[in-house]
Amino acid sequence: PLSACLWSGPEEHSSRPSERSDLPHSSSPPVFPHQIISGIFTFQPKLTSTGFWVERTPVHEAAQRGETLQLQQLIESGACVNQVTVDSITPLHAASLQGQAQCVQLLLAAGAQVDARNIDGSTPLCDACASGSIECVKLLLSYGAKVNPPLYTASPLHEACMSGSSECVRLLIDVGANLEAHDCHFGTPLHVACAREHLDCVKVLLNAGANVNAAKLHETALHHAAKVKNVDLIEMLVEFGGNIYARDNRGKKPSDYTWSSSAPAKRLEFYEKTPLSLAQLCRVSLRKATGVRGLEKISKLNIPPRLIDYLSYN
Repeated sequence: PLSACLWSGPEEHSSRPSERSDLPHSSSPPVFPHQIISGIFTFQPKLTSTGFWVERTPVHEAAQRGETLQLQQLIESGACVNQVTVDSITPLHAASLQGQAQCVQLLLAAGAQVDARNIDGSTPLCDACASGSIECVKLLLSYGAKVNPPLYTASPLHEACMSGSSECVRLLIDVGANLEAHDCHFGTPLHVACAREHLDCVKVLLNAGANVNAAKLHETALHHAAKVKNVDLIEMLVEFGGNIYARDNRGKKPSDYTWSSSAPAKRLEFYEKTPLSLAQLCRVSLRKATGVRGLEKISKLNIPPRLIDYLSYN
């Protein structure tokens, strides 16, 4: 609450005459509006014997810690499995974020809301993907969790790419995750995977048909690869058609974010001087034509297996 954000001292201090706010000799500095606003956003709840959240329930604690027996007993005694904390975290959020698959199963079977939102708008599926727990992800999906919830923040696919779980990324794509879901901070899932240097996730996304030149403020995945100075990542993106001449909102190309004579700089300079071969250009064009999940279509083409392998980047 706002009062908690602004209050900084024990209540009994206000009873002292010398510290009354209406006296001119008060030593307390004035509080300006910008300080009040800053306090609101930087306030942290005080630590209590039960954790940072005063309203955190025993169900939350058992779910987070993976204490299945205790959780089962609480559920059987009638404890609410959809109780929320001050920041709207449910026990299912807590269990999913810690990858506690058995607790997730118990909560779902007891009627936990599978698509409940916390204060940030994230669902338990987002949290399960953030933990990289494929078991939790499968459980949530089996109970009808939305793979593309209407969020303005990171989607489950963003979270999976951030955690580096290519297995979760692959599963989400298989059930229809939006490859171009856009987050105002992170951009697309491909941006996230490149910024975190998760090459396995990057390849899964690209093979599924993610747009290699998707931009966030004109910044592409190749810009991220250059910034993290990852040569393997640069090579992979270029092979899939990454535009080495793309300029971001500062007018900079990917090569502008590398150090002169460094391995990434030399690699990008090589690509600028040496265009892709005709075979590579044909592969990029065909992959664009096949669109999202193009690998399935390519595997059914009546062409030699070696060509299918080449088109599949095997």
